[in-house]
Amino acid sequence: MNKFDAIVIGGGPAGLAEAYALKSAGKSVAVVEDYQWGGTCPNRGCDPKKILLSGVQARDRMVQLKGKGFGDAEVPFVQWPEIEAFKESYTDQIPDGSRNGIVSAGITAIDGGPKFISKDQIVVNGETYQADNFIIATGQRPSRLDIEGKENLLTSTDFMSLKSMPKKITFIGAGYIAFELATIASSTGAEVHIVHHNDRPLKAFDKSYVDSLVKQLEKRGIQFHFNIDTKSVVKFGEQYVLDSGDFSLVSDLVVGATGRIPNVDDLDLEKAGVEYTRHGVSTNGKLQTSNPKIYAIGDVVDKEQPKLTPVAGFDARYVANVITGKTDTDIEYPAIPTLVYGSPEMAKVGVSTADAEKDPDNYRVVDQDLTKWFTYYRTNESISRAKIVFNKEDEIVGATLLSNEADEVINYLTLAINKKIKHDEIVNTVFAYPTPASDLQYLL
Repeated sequence: MNKFDAIVIGGGPAGLAEAYALKSAGKSVAVVEDYQWGGTCPNRGCDPKKILLSGVQARDRMVQLKGKGFGDAEVPFVQWPEIEAFKESYTDQIPDGSRNGIVSAGITAIDGGPKFISKDQIVVNGETYQADNFIIATGQRPSRLDIEGKENLLTSTDFMSLKSMPKKITFIGAGYIAFELATIASSTGAEVHIVHHNDRPLKAFDKSYVDSLVKQLEKRGIQFHFNIDTKSVVKFGEQYVLDSGDFSLVSDLVVGATGRIPNVDDLDLEKAGVEYTRHGVSTNGKLQTSNPKIYAIGDVVDKEQPKLTPVAGFDARYVANVITGKTDTDIEYPAIPTLVYGSPEMAKVGVSTADAEKDPDNYRVVDQDLTKWFTYYRTNESISRAKIVFNKEDEIVGATLLSNEADEVINYLTLAINKKIKHDEIVNTVFAYPTPASDLQYLL
């Protein structure tokens, strides 16, 4: 029988970070991966998506500066085959690079689908493996609507691998994924539709800012259809008909972007005494499952924190410290920023504006229009806004941003929140000027 100090199930960002951390602590470690080494983020998620968004951002800058340095000529659309090939030049090297990296570090790589056969054993390809500790890091996958014609729906993974962009494409759902992929598709010149079952997209974000983002996306040609409960997606010739009973829409492709579900179905967790819900594996404050020798980290965990790559890495480092005896306290998460890479971008961190506005005795919210600030004026942005939440001690505890620089500025604000930086500390810091960072003294 193959015996290890620890076996990590899942070769994505969470699992690989865990394996490296435990190996550096002197543990014998194996990683099992049954799909694609490297996981969602670098292969079919945030990294390749950001490459595709580079085309969106370049085109948007030209549109914003039309008549202000770029004349009145028509701005070209993003050439999908070219940028998709550029994306693949990055993603093609990820699986082998990820697997070879752990092997070079002395970590055992096991290819295949693992199943638990007891509380401390798994079987992979007919071979049994035992470990003192297991770490489940299997992540999530796109969910599929249970409707007539569900086999006709593409997933976000399928979208990222399209070799050509259709003339007309529809996204079902109005969360992060739909907004981001719709923004990318619209920049190629495609006719883009978003269909959502209610009238509240991106419900975790400030409603007024979401409404502003929707208006900006409508200006770029994206069409929204709210309060549409999709009943079927049926193929008709070379096209697809989305139908809700009193609404129908014909498209060349339909992408289901209705959320993600944990990858737990095939692990036989019951045989290991591991409890889980439809939201993921259940854990305690130490990320231990109902079997104390088995941990779960990253997106597969049923928890409130955003399911993001850096959170997965944070989990991995913490569990490594628990297993190696470096800590026995429960995990404590810092303020974690989340982003929607639309055009413009929307970001938030900390106390939400909705919660703050419900509790005026303890919080105050400052809403600022930044459009005429030099940082945004120089690129002729059509909208730039910031809502900052302060507590009674006048410390920043939350923020929501809407601008093309939101991804950069939200990191500054996250640091300010986690380090409890006061306004006078910002004022007395000399930043490079003029930059988004030098604007902080006016925000905080």
